[in-house]
Amino acid sequence: MNIKNTDRRQFLKVAGTGALAATLGANISKALAIPAHSRTGSINDVEHIVVLMQENRPFDHHFGTLRGVRGFADPRAVNIHLPLQGGGSAPASVFLQPAGAELTAAGYAVPANYGNLGGPANGEYVIPPFRVNPESVNPALHGLGSTYFPGTGHNWAGGQASWNHGQYDSWAPVRGPMAMSYMTRDDLPVHFALADAFTVGDAYHCSIMGPTNPNRCYLWTGCIGNVSYLGSAGTDGYGAGPITYNGWSVNGQPLAWETFPEVLTASGVSWKIYQDLAGATFDPDFGDGTGNSFAGNYTDNSVLYFKQYKDAAPGTPLFDNGCTGTNLTKITPSTTASASAWEAWADHLFDDFRSDVKRGKLPQVSWLVAPAGYTEHSDFPMNYGAWYIAKVFDILVSNPEVFSKTVFIINYDEADGSFDHVVPPTAPASPTYGASTVSIENEIVTGGQTNDPTGPVGLGTRVPLIAISPWSKGGYVNSEVFDHTSVIQFIEKRFGVQERNISPWRRAVTGDLTSLFDFANPNDKPVRLPSIKGFLPSISELSGNDGPTFEPTPSTVIFGIPEQEKGVRPARALPYEMDVHASVDKTAGTTRLTFENTGKATVVFQVRSGNPADAVRGYTVEPGEKLEGTWNATPNYDLSVYGPNGFLRRFAGGIGGARLDLRSDYETDDEGSLALRITNVAARTVTVKVTNAYTGHQRVERLEPRESMDGSRSLEALHGWYDVVVTVAEDAGFAYRLAGHVETGRDSISDPAMGGLVKLKA
Repeated sequence: MNIKNTDRRQFLKVAGTGALAATLGANISKALAIPAHSRTGSINDVEHIVVLMQENRPFDHHFGTLRGVRGFADPRAVNIHLPLQGGGSAPASVFLQPAGAELTAAGYAVPANYGNLGGPANGEYVIPPFRVNPESVNPALHGLGSTYFPGTGHNWAGGQASWNHGQYDSWAPVRGPMAMSYMTRDDLPVHFALADAFTVGDAYHCSIMGPTNPNRCYLWTGCIGNVSYLGSAGTDGYGAGPITYNGWSVNGQPLAWETFPEVLTASGVSWKIYQDLAGATFDPDFGDGTGNSFAGNYTDNSVLYFKQYKDAAPGTPLFDNGCTGTNLTKITPSTTASASAWEAWADHLFDDFRSDVKRGKLPQVSWLVAPAGYTEHSDFPMNYGAWYIAKVFDILVSNPEVFSKTVFIINYDEADGSFDHVVPPTAPASPTYGASTVSIENEIVTGGQTNDPTGPVGLGTRVPLIAISPWSKGGYVNSEVFDHTSVIQFIEKRFGVQERNISPWRRAVTGDLTSLFDFANPNDKPVRLPSIKGFLPSISELSGNDGPTFEPTPSTVIFGIPEQEKGVRPARALPYEMDVHASVDKTAGTTRLTFENTGKATVVFQVRSGNPADAVRGYTVEPGEKLEGTWNATPNYDLSVYGPNGFLRRFAGGIGGARLDLRSDYETDDEGSLALRITNVAARTVTVKVTNAYTGHQRVERLEPRESMDGSRSLEALHGWYDVVVTVAEDAGFAYRLAGHVETGRDSISDPAMGGLVKLKA
């Protein structure tokens, strides 16, 4: 098969003749050497915000193997209930997704205890993460960046089914085997280099468990029409409900609620959408009326679906800034034209953007929309997206004065139908699924005209985020929870505007991106970006012929949870401080959990039970607030609570066994410390062992009834990270675990256990 990922002479001719390949490696070093515009030492120094939203890649797929992020080496990944071959279930890593009968029969599955997977020996067959073997595509290959692969379904119903009310155990059967694929540094050298040079977010989620346009509506409007001010007119003026699908409304009408660019216009904030347009700007083409994947806008400019833009006249801000662009189809070379002519043609995509940057006329807010072939959509090569990203970056750096005042955000609209191991925070659809101190108004889809399954709108799957700017240098990771509305919140904070469409729950749970940056003390760390020689599509592709798709088979993939790159990276300070307390009521046969938030940001606690019959619950708790939940503990209980940045509490025991009251407290001096008080609240003497899982240090004490043991430990050596396990010698089923990171208000490092520098001892 003639696979596109080959070392073709044509590739080298097209991309290797210009100055781009020769200069790009130096441009990232140049960018890191440009001092930040620091007039005030605050966010007000940012004069330009540039957003490039790419397509359909989950975080684990792109960055699960990247050093120092919450990827495949996550020591606190959730467990799912894996079905056993003889009936029943057993806890297993979320990475071991049940394959189902059809995929097992097709050979796309392995035993649950295959290789290093560590699943139960009698578990049903699973599809763990896998990488397509580059040598199966072409024996000379080491990377897959220029290969065409098939995509997966990513509609609302499939998203709800894969998420499965938070059980998170239906990815492969619903989405197909490609949902479990991942890439490495060899496949994505440009993306990895940008993450190493600037700041990567590993808790950025798409906004809705659905397809492209609803997620992009969150970027440009803060919602999917799930707002109260529309009344009976609905999202289209004809009574349609919130959109969970692509295209016009279910009534065949344009959308009709307020967009964020209109808010900017009303406030005097300049903005523009840079795009290429082909065919009709509005229905039916929406700017992508071409058979050429490297022209047009892939219908990814969501404002073109709105009536007010469709009705806007030339000369108005909505039309001039949102509905215009280049038109490469009018200047397409002949198929016999030279390589340099085709390279120049592709470069014309950036004419408007390049001109504005060069002249110092870049708007305060701008969005870029790429043609399909450059979006990294799951059925297009990722190197082509890297070429597009690198071109935007190089144009910004070409004017140091502009770059010194610019934040360039690269994010992804959704995750296709592909798997990411972090279960997204969600609003509780009913009391069965938890509670919230914040209003969840407009965050639950309840069916309606499209017969959508009822469930929370989002958040959706994690997707990559890279923040490039003079204030985000240094290869940092940031683990604050964000989504697409966070981009709007960042623009709001900088320019003093307000988007009324963002729901109270979403505004509380997701941050405003400011923690990605150090405006007071910008750092500097030179790193070189790899060459993108060979990343531009071939002449055949540029002229309208997409490459053949490589269809993986079981014999062409490498199964198994991959090793993550060793080491840590600097980590931005986060606004979180939280705890959970467990109380067992022997008489009532219940366990009560109390969720407490003493930090500065709202937290979603996710509770997963060892009892498969229990629903996964989410508790949204604002700063200074508490919530409680109760579970049946007869005869046993096993409750694990997950929160941001590796926070974990586990409480397991039996109603008739040991009962300890465990209290913890944080101190934020230096690198932080953790204080514990453990009280025996049962009627018999017990022998308590406290194990520091990072160091292996153990402390053992016998506690009489009502007797307590106290202890405090500095976390300086571990930079604020802790993982403590409490067990009882007389009760083998008792185990409490406290793990996470103490935030001190200062930057830290990523988890040493995640980086392979420490092996947890318990």
